Amino acid sequence: MTSSATQREPSRIDEIAEAFFSKTLEINPEFGVSLGIPGYESGYSDYSPAGSTVQINLLRETLALLEQAAPVDAIDEVTLDAMTERLGLDLEILLTGRTELNNIASPAQGIRAIIDLMPQETSADYGFIAARLANIPAAIDGYIASLRDSASKSLVAARRQVQIVTTQSKDYGKDGGFFDQLAEAGTAVDASLESALASGTEAAKQAYLKLADFLENELLDQAPEVDAVGREYYSLMSRQFLGATVDLEETYAWGVAELDAIIAEQERTAQLIKPGATIEEAKQILNQDPARKLDGTDALKAWMQEKADKAIADLSGVHFDIPAPMDRIECMIAPTQDGGIYYTGPSEDFSRPGRMWWSVPPGEDQFTTWAELTTVYHEGVPGHHLQVATAQLQADTLNSWRRMACWVSGHGEGWALYSERLMHSLGYLADPGDYMGMLDAQRMRAARVVFDIGVHLSLPVPEQWGTGTWNSENGYDFLKKNLDISEGQLDFEYTRYLGWPGQAPAYKVGQRLWEQIRDTLEAEQGEQFSLKDFHTKALQLGSVGLDTLKRALVK
Repeated sequence: MTSSATQREPSRIDEIAEAFFSKTLEINPEFGVSLGIPGYESGYSDYSPAGSTVQINLLRETLALLEQAAPVDAIDEVTLDAMTERLGLDLEILLTGRTELNNIASPAQGIRAIIDLMPQETSADYGFIAARLANIPAAIDGYIASLRDSASKSLVAARRQVQIVTTQSKDYGKDGGFFDQLAEAGTAVDASLESALASGTEAAKQAYLKLADFLENELLDQAPEVDAVGREYYSLMSRQFLGATVDLEETYAWGVAELDAIIAEQERTAQLIKPGATIEEAKQILNQDPARKLDGTDALKAWMQEKADKAIADLSGVHFDIPAPMDRIECMIAPTQDGGIYYTGPSEDFSRPGRMWWSVPPGEDQFTTWAELTTVYHEGVPGHHLQVATAQLQADTLNSWRRMACWVSGHGEGWALYSERLMHSLGYLADPGDYMGMLDAQRMRAARVVFDIGVHLSLPVPEQWGTGTWNSENGYDFLKKNLDISEGQLDFEYTRYLGWPGQAPAYKVGQRLWEQIRDTLEAEQGEQFSLKDFHTKALQLGSVGLDTLKRALVK
């Protein structure tokens, strides 16, 4: 499954990267499941402080080896740049001693969520799931130990995060919930697994109820009321999610200006939908248009698949290289109801295709195409699917760490937002309603830059949005004015931004950096500039920090 015409001889830096990749799989077997690599079907990482020590030692050892290695070609130069930046930052974060706890991307969710990526069709599949379920208690115990260790250093997530994860954990552990439904499905496939699945399910449920009890009755009393994490930790997280160092005040001011410009463009677009209409009135017209409505998740899934397939057919060979087997994407309704929309990459051999998942909140069964089309391009093609799958196909030139292990949010999410705007420029969002949907998505991402940096750094509120300094209370009102989503989704997103600092702005800031790199190259190359060549060369580098990307492309 390669796209390169010639096999590159692995270098010393490649050997170091491959060894680090193999060791990472060994100590983080869930990562192997996410990549679809056999042999990691039931194990969990050591979430205890001892597990963190193992990771710290591996990072230090690998960084020392990289420091002694000399690059032999341009590919090596990028690998050395990327690994030094990523591993060095990972080490810096681990040494803070902080254990993550939030509503979307902490071990509390990950321990359960990895099951979503496990095959669930055969007796063997459910045998692996039964074994994984039995290992959940040890994983949760390790996580609780790390949370206690962090608390001993006065490093505790805000009360809001502790409370929401308590609720999530109780939901995971309830009778008739996710785990019971999983066991029921497995028993239907193979009745002989009933006992193992029942035992594993009960163990998993009790483990999550134990976590809920710990959070509610021990950690909550130690959790601060204030949501803001402050400049020092926020700067670290911004670097983590961007792979770049940015001036936070300048970025905040740019976010404010970008938001104003998007709102002005929405006002102009509203006139195309109905002369004299406000943005809200134009959206109401779009929402009431029967031709733009989808009823039920089956219709949503079919529509997503149709749009994704058409994008692949239209763009292949024209604006992108989309060879087989990456010319296939599978659209899915997620088994959870958390409210997120996300992409999971293909297995290394592409036997499991790249998938676009939609986690629909309870009670939501009607969807509007004008608001969602831009998301299909973001998550699928030319967004995350082309980005992830293109890197997967570079086995002849890139080591496993470059292809499968390195993921930078600002690179990935910035590319996905870049893709949305690109699809508009190519005419796929020319309809005023669909364009309004893209603008709404861009408005949300710009508002997140303002909210996230503003609240966590307690910056002044722009006069068009209020007075004083940002906090979680006036920040919620600000988001409500700029995020046109359901109340359930808004609450989820709001809590996510407060608990996962620096991640949400990485989308829009990443898009900005992607566009700056493209525009710089176009200015330098003039008539020789090829958008398709730019896309191909950039995506074949794999996901790297945005400073690394710039150094690799702009000479």
